[in-house]
Amino acid sequence: MYCIKPWEDLTIQDDYMFKLIMNIKPICLKLLQGILRMEIKDIHYLETEKSMDARYQGKGIRMDVYVRDDAATVYNIEMQVRMLEGTSLFKRTRYYQSMIDADLLAAGADYDDLNKTIIIFICPFDPFGEGRHIYTFENICVEDGTISLRDGTKKIILNAGAFEQTDNHELQGFLRYVKTGELTTDYTKRIESMIQTVKMSEQARQEYRFKSAVIMDAEDKGLERGLAEGEARGSRQAKLETAKLMLQRDYPSAEICLMTGLSP
Repeated sequence: MYCIKPWEDLTIQDDYMFKLIMNIKPICLKLLQGILRMEIKDIHYLETEKSMDARYQGKGIRMDVYVRDDAATVYNIEMQVRMLEGTSLFKRTRYYQSMIDADLLAAGADYDDLNKTIIIFICPFDPFGEGRHIYTFENICVEDGTISLRDGTKKIILNAGAFEQTDNHELQGFLRYVKTGELTTDYTKRIESMIQTVKMSEQARQEYRFKSAVIMDAEDKGLERGLAEGEARGSRQAKLETAKLMLQRDYPSAEICLMTGLSP
């Protein structure tokens, strides 16, 4: 049974809050750079809270973060707070990959047109039990590990519980924050400040309640399509409410535009 978590208790681990915060471009961009250990000039949101309907009555999916960088690589970032039964967590990455490919490949397009894709799952637990903070998977030849399939796909699973294993200061701080809530970097302090600002927004609070009600209704009726309807409402208004609160706290207008994606 789905339980609605109190608005005041939401953290970066909660799906709704993670989506809102990662919809702030500088925060999402910095996270990707920390995970991949590479410079990314810019990212473009393909669609906030992307919802994909499967063909032939298949299972639809809802993506937390769905972006493309300046080199045309597409990223899907998910917060996964619980280990699913059996191999469901790992097979979820397989299904997400298939849905992303179907979304990216227009009818009649050539397979060479498929973008490179990286699916990232952030977990506050170790799904493999090997103590690593990061597990990266690519398709390689079983007989010769030096031969890559070169299909342009990669899957990364982060274990926030092993944050001390990474020597990347920013990534370590973020994973520690996900796991413990501790603020040890300017980046995590910035995220937490934005979360507290969002929590002051009555519009965001109402949107959360609406979405939670839709989720409960969908669960009770066994209808997943209702989830996408709830996720599509109030996004711009929530940004405006956040901008209003930031103005009241004397944030510079340029920073408000940068953080919320709104125009002056």
